[in-house]
Amino acid sequence: MTDEKVTISKGLEGIFIADTTLCKIDGTNGKLWYRGYPIEVLADKSNYEEVAFLLLYGHLPNRHEMDVFDARLKDEREVSSEIKEIIKMYSGKAHPNDVLRTCVSALSTYDDDMSDRSKEANLERAVKLIAKLPTIIAMIGRTMRGKGFVEPDRSLSHSSNFLYMLTGKRPDKESAKLIDLMFILHAEHGSNASTFSTLVTGSTLADTYSAVVAGIATLRGPLHGGADEAALNMMKAIGEPDNTEKYIEDALAGKQRIMGFGHRVYKAYDPRAKVVYKYLQSFMKTTTDPQIEKLLEIAIRAEKLMEEKLSKTKGIWPNIDFFSGPLYTAMDIPSDLFTPIFAASRMAGWTAHLFEYWENNRLFRPLDNYVGKLDVEYVPIDKRQ
Repeated sequence: MTDEKVTISKGLEGIFIADTTLCKIDGTNGKLWYRGYPIEVLADKSNYEEVAFLLLYGHLPNRHEMDVFDARLKDEREVSSEIKEIIKMYSGKAHPNDVLRTCVSALSTYDDDMSDRSKEANLERAVKLIAKLPTIIAMIGRTMRGKGFVEPDRSLSHSSNFLYMLTGKRPDKESAKLIDLMFILHAEHGSNASTFSTLVTGSTLADTYSAVVAGIATLRGPLHGGADEAALNMMKAIGEPDNTEKYIEDALAGKQRIMGFGHRVYKAYDPRAKVVYKYLQSFMKTTTDPQIEKLLEIAIRAEKLMEEKLSKTKGIWPNIDFFSGPLYTAMDIPSDLFTPIFAASRMAGWTAHLFEYWENNRLFRPLDNYVGKLDVEYVPIDKRQ
């Protein structure tokens, strides 16, 4: 063993892995930009199709580019009968995110030329993945609830069509805006765990499908993609709005983690959560469902208490996961689909990062610091105690 001092950055915290023009996060001041555009502006003025184009191609589309891109997404919404069979076979037996991962693996078998690694071919793969994931997720959701598939509707936008295929109802104006907003806010977020695993797999020069399957698998854990589902489960455990403060106080006293609060990067209010919180308050004024009203009130009261207790004193602010669950529930989206929806939204960011990284690819090969024994004597099996 040498006496060389080694610094361990657990979780690779503070380590930069690549240059990027895709996303800038100012965690200290709670700011987020996609290719230089503030997230608040995109959330207010843009739509998911435009944001996906921006991430993939580097600029906002003109009218002709938008029409062509939109048509391509609509052309690719359908999935094969074999994919539908996979959905029927495994939905209900495995978590929807695991079924989605299997379906994406299977999509690679329909690629006409996997050896074509040109920029154009990879962008075409990204378009197909972005288009097909909402279809697959909606079909998984309906199968798990014993309902038949709903075919895509070309008259609807990308996100609205997903909601229609899932619920069987054309979304009203407010729900259409809300689901599109959620897709935009989850489209990209720097080198988070799932994006990093996508890049690690891609750095071996594995294909696009293999790389994004790694991203989907990484979302499975409650510390990343499953955080919004965990936060919603906490709100359901609270049950009644008047129980909120006692539940939170008891949890803090027992040093339990409050899901949906705190973030590795943000030391201020997550800017995405700010946007969602505004819509949550607006949605609360219009909903007539008493159960949804309870969830939204619990979320608002928990946010207020946590801000008093931890946000201003310890910098533990709510993140987007905390508010996502109640809003998805208000749109009749079951909680076990939250993580797959994250994957569908993030597909634009994953593929954009992957293609950017391939422009100057280097295989990831970090080091680990060995702290065990050396030159241990080998003892024959008959003489071991």
